[in-house]
Amino acid sequence: MCRVFPSPGINKMSQRAMKILVTGGAGFIGSAVIRHILENTDDSVVNLDKLTYAGNLESLEGVAGNEHYLFEQVDICDREELVRVFAIHQPDAVMHLAAESHVDRSIDGPATFVETNIVGTSTILQVAQKYWSALPEERRECFRFHHVSTDEVYGDLADPEEFFTEETSYAPSSPYSASKAASDHLVRAWQRTYGFPTIITNCSNNYGPYQFPEKLIPLMILNALEGKALPIYGNGQQIRDWLHVEDHARALLLVLRQGKIGETYNIGGHNEKSNLEVVHTLCDVLQEMVPGEEGSSYRDLISHVADRPGHDLRYAIDAGKIERELGWRPQETFESGIRKTVQWYLDNKGWWSRVLDGSYNRQRLGVRA
Repeated sequence: MCRVFPSPGINKMSQRAMKILVTGGAGFIGSAVIRHILENTDDSVVNLDKLTYAGNLESLEGVAGNEHYLFEQVDICDREELVRVFAIHQPDAVMHLAAESHVDRSIDGPATFVETNIVGTSTILQVAQKYWSALPEERRECFRFHHVSTDEVYGDLADPEEFFTEETSYAPSSPYSASKAASDHLVRAWQRTYGFPTIITNCSNNYGPYQFPEKLIPLMILNALEGKALPIYGNGQQIRDWLHVEDHARALLLVLRQGKIGETYNIGGHNEKSNLEVVHTLCDVLQEMVPGEEGSSYRDLISHVADRPGHDLRYAIDAGKIERELGWRPQETFESGIRKTVQWYLDNKGWWSRVLDGSYNRQRLGVRA
């Protein structure tokens, strides 16, 4: 029997232990979600990941031996392999995080983003919908497809008093955000056309442990530790809302279990900071934890470089809906989260050193106008 949480008006997942298929589970956010699930619930996880440059199974070493965890190396564009995975593992829910996610890389090579984020999402929607339609009624009623997206689909906020809400019109600026916007539209189309039980979340910028070092915060930390330049795009006044990845992981599982079918939930950290302010904070925390030579400052390493083409100025999330309806709130402030993040990179040189042994050498990406 599919038992639901006793809260009127909301379609909710069963309280029984679930088997969750997580796509992109070897990535930064996906691995955080899997660690959260396995460390805090009785649910089982099937991690489906292609293992591109940003996928790293070392991020899951702590749970790899868990009896409730399985890994499948599969591309979400591979229909036959997806059909096999669904048939063998019989998931109760899908958390779809597999995506190409770096704006600068999308400027250099947009085709990969179209293939993975649009074609891949379409492929897994088709396979999952066919699988769902053949389930017994009781399991079909409990099934959920949770699509994890980004606030970048909304574009740029011109008004400093404005925030992204779930009703904000889409206006993507980069090939990355356009591909994610398209995937969001596909998910909504599957819900409306086929009655497929989907939920979408759009999150602000994530940071925390195990993040691939092409992203701002880990790149600045690692460059600073090696005395390298800290490149800031333009004047550094681009504003983002920063969300600790473990807060995000909590929110994602909560939405999967308690979110309403067909709804969208914005997830933000209530931490609006300019890029320059973020880097200043990182420099000051590092100065405290790993002081350099007397009289030197990590801030001296900051250099301003040509801005990214089409760079949005400000993102800011109104997370009121998920707070009101599901009771989620971030536990980390930016100050507490950034200190934990810096400490993690200081304590885990082995992890990021092996990551940097690959093809990415912290070179500037996305310079094509």
